[in-house]
Amino acid sequence: MSNPPLFRDPWAKREAWRKHPVFTNRAMFSSMFPGLGIALVAFTTYVVVDNFYSKAQPGAQQKH
Repeated sequence: MSNPPLFRDPWAKREAWRKHPVFTNRAMFSSMFPGLGIALVAFTTYVVVDNFYSKAQPGAQQKH
């Protein structure tokens, strides 16, 4: 027969939320910038397409 621990933490149930996966460092960092991944992909696609079309049309380049 196993004996329960002599000194149990009476607040363990109330502190259990701190161990939830939502509050891990990785989850906190990923939710810090919620749209950053989509924005980087969209901007990179825009730059690649813009460079492709500006090279395809030689008269489309602007003079500085």
